[in-house]
Amino acid sequence: MTAQSRENLSGLDLVAEIQRLKKERNAVILGHYYQRPEIQDLSDFVGDSLELSRKAAETDADVIAFCGVKFMAETAKILSPDKIVVLPDMDAGCSLEDSCPPEQFARFRAAHPDHIALTYINCSAEVKALSDIIVTSSSAGQIIAQIPPEQKIIFGPDRHLGGYLNRKFGRDMLLWPGVCIVHEAFSETELIKLKAQHPGAPVAAHPECPPHIIDHADYVGSTSGILQFAKTMGGDTLIVATEPHIIHQMEKAVPEKTFIGAPGADGNCNCNICPYMALNTLEKLYLALRDLEPRIELDEALRLKAKKSLDRMLEMAGGTVGKGDLGRA
Repeated sequence: MTAQSRENLSGLDLVAEIQRLKKERNAVILGHYYQRPEIQDLSDFVGDSLELSRKAAETDADVIAFCGVKFMAETAKILSPDKIVVLPDMDAGCSLEDSCPPEQFARFRAAHPDHIALTYINCSAEVKALSDIIVTSSSAGQIIAQIPPEQKIIFGPDRHLGGYLNRKFGRDMLLWPGVCIVHEAFSETELIKLKAQHPGAPVAAHPECPPHIIDHADYVGSTSGILQFAKTMGGDTLIVATEPHIIHQMEKAVPEKTFIGAPGADGNCNCNICPYMALNTLEKLYLALRDLEPRIELDEALRLKAKKSLDRMLEMAGGTVGKGDLGRA
């Protein structure tokens, strides 16, 4: 955002203006768990990416303002082609999406024609269109269980999630070498120190974490699954190994409990704040609703190809997508 834009917006009550524009535009605001708290609190729905897109598709809104990252807003457009979908900052990308360019993925698939492509939802619409089945961290286990053991599988773009699924379900999937820069940043040494400071406190980890973090987890699951674990666990302190903005929802749900973000190499969790998610601000959300830009546009042929792999996931996982988890470590 330019200095001029900041100057022009400095006198506005942004919360009131966003709420006014939401009504005028007949918009629904979606906030991912990794968004800053003020955006979560303004959102009509807060959740995981696919869960949000499905909820938005069920509304009569004309506009979807997706406070997340680009692949999430694309998924909303895939499921709601007749709605306008805006993303507050089009530069809000994803290291996993960046790690898997469609041209390279297409060549990789062509080199392994006997494999099907089971692809994590954290990818571009183009990669979804090149895939057979999309999975989320909550649906992956249920879907893998339905694929015959003899069927060879390519799993991308997250090698840590794919490796975790290989170990948990006894598969030998061929892994694309992408990683999430947020979950890659956790330090095992600092996590061990933190566990010593809070004896008995369980660790909940997202399966995008590398094995040396997963090995210390008492619970491994999707962001929604981790939130549910926080609500139902018996203790009063939880160490959270995922992007720390989820803690805002935990503190709202169970304020009597203590939640501690797993540390990075410097001994704190600041390095584990997603830099892409952080690009979205109230100012940019206001401008997106005012101008209906930046807008997500998808070629219809591409949208339909991408939707086919999403539909296959929904067929195989049913109503559990966004609600299930991968369970205890």
